[in-house]
Amino acid sequence: MQRFTLFAIFAALVAFSVDATVYFKEQFLDADGWKNRWVNSEHKSDYGQFKLTAGNFYGDAEKDKGLQTSQDARFYATSARFEPFSNEGKSLVIQFTIKHEQKIDCGGGYVKVFPADLNQADMHGDSQYYIMFGPDICGYSTKKVHVIFNYKGKNHLIKKDIKCKDDELTHLYTLILNPDQTYEVKIDNEKVESGSLEEDWDFLPPKKIKDPEAKKPEDWDDRAKIDDETDTKPEDWDKSENIPDPDAKKPEDWDEDMDGEWEPPMIPNPEYKGEWKPKQIDNPNYKGVWVHPEIDNPEYSPDSEIYKFGNIGVLGLDLWQVKSGTIFDNFLIGDDVKEAEEFGKETWGVTKGPEKKMKDEQDEQKRKEEEEKNKEQETATEDDGDDDDDNDDEEEGEEGEETPEESEGEGEEDEVQAKDEL
Repeated sequence: MQRFTLFAIFAALVAFSVDATVYFKEQFLDADGWKNRWVNSEHKSDYGQFKLTAGNFYGDAEKDKGLQTSQDARFYATSARFEPFSNEGKSLVIQFTIKHEQKIDCGGGYVKVFPADLNQADMHGDSQYYIMFGPDICGYSTKKVHVIFNYKGKNHLIKKDIKCKDDELTHLYTLILNPDQTYEVKIDNEKVESGSLEEDWDFLPPKKIKDPEAKKPEDWDDRAKIDDETDTKPEDWDKSENIPDPDAKKPEDWDEDMDGEWEPPMIPNPEYKGEWKPKQIDNPNYKGVWVHPEIDNPEYSPDSEIYKFGNIGVLGLDLWQVKSGTIFDNFLIGDDVKEAEEFGKETWGVTKGPEKKMKDEQDEQKRKEEEEKNKEQETATEDDGDDDDDNDDEEEGEEGEETPEESEGEGEEDEVQAKDEL
């Protein structure tokens, strides 16, 4: 029994290794070798440059190296090619890590998956792609995960709002597209959104539409409440909204010839009750809210292959950033969800802890330096204040002391006065 169990496990592992296919993987582990695999677009002459680095903080100095945007306020456009494939009949998994260590204020962090016939040297913002996926941040209002699919030549945005991570640490983004027309979005190997393609995108016309021939019957009463016809207005109801101020008095200097006839100012009437309306009662003829009947939409046609892309062959970074510093790494395109999950654990999962530790240590060191700097400034300010006090004391002392000449002069005057008195 034990031998059979081991054999079953071995067979399952063999089947897994055969069935799981990785079409593209990039970890930038061979120094400058990536430059032979990635092609920079020449569509614009002033694209920003990528550089290979692990950034200012990391979990592993070598394994965390990735492509980093290096120039502010620039468009970026580079891509890598792989053997073309179709995802027909199988899942498609797109995964990568991203770190906005620059405290990104406005810029893209997404990837695009292109058809194999893309001219990489001419890739630009209007180049037709299959899928666009990843975070996009701009100010406080835009902090979302884009999931855009191209269907019959038109790009369709997801109708749901998926919040992205906006801190400075590395995060793992995963998109899963299944042949049963479902999808899943994961961040840091945790599901954050899922659903069906037909429901969460407007790929197809609606299945049902309002019947254009149907109209609400003329005698349909949709008033839940009506006026009580037996209710009457009280006789003392009508009061003026404003009345003359009874406490007001004509000024003594009022001249009717010059100022005209004096009238007291108006004030709100405390007895004013507003416009009278009869009380409301339940409408005995109420039929409820009329619902427009629906019919099958003649323009709707089901499509069981919305998920399918027939010639996938290029992964690209085509984005704009105001403040540079974002690092892209650990790209994976495959057909097995478990394989992608394990790859995420082996890369981001291993280095995320040490990376955060280094970041926390740097922040603590920076905090201490700021405290020390503030203390030095406060001490310098206090010393300046003490010097001013000393100077003031010296000046006061100089003014209050008598000079020898002044003392001698005063003595002579006393002597003269004494002789005169004699």
